[in-house]
Amino acid sequence: MAQNLSGGGSVAQNRRARFDYFIDEQIEAGIMLQGTEVKSLRQGQASLSEAWAGPRDGDLWLNNCFIPEYNNSAQFNNHEARRPRKLLLHKREMQRLIGAANRQGVTIVPMSIYFNDRGIAKVKLGLARGKRQVDKRQTSKERDWKRQKARVMRERG
Repeated sequence: MAQNLSGGGSVAQNRRARFDYFIDEQIEAGIMLQGTEVKSLRQGQASLSEAWAGPRDGDLWLNNCFIPEYNNSAQFNNHEARRPRKLLLHKREMQRLIGAANRQGVTIVPMSIYFNDRGIAKVKLGLARGKRQVDKRQTSKERDWKRQKARVMRERG
């Protein structure tokens, strides 16, 4: 049986984002969805692995986010799985994000999709700078060291 994520709870996370990017700032944004997309999200089905956000026509759009079709709907009432979805932000926030995205080396990366406590779908966006291969190796070294240190502390009591 599928899980129901009506109030609170993460639906999808971009786990690769923190490995590939330095996240400078995080912003919460609304997302414009169709009914079958919301039902599919409430079942916990979505993927942000190849998703990205960018400006188009003066608005911010979430591109390449995979929300599968809802199985229990009529055949012709369903949505496209990878259609662009409009992000809902205040005008100043949107202009600031678009300005930051136009700077060299800064990208808007979707970090997670979740339902807030009122049951509304939200997207957490991160202003990100790309990591080099050396930085990625350093990150994995630190993560391994923390894991090893926790294991030793657990064994000693």
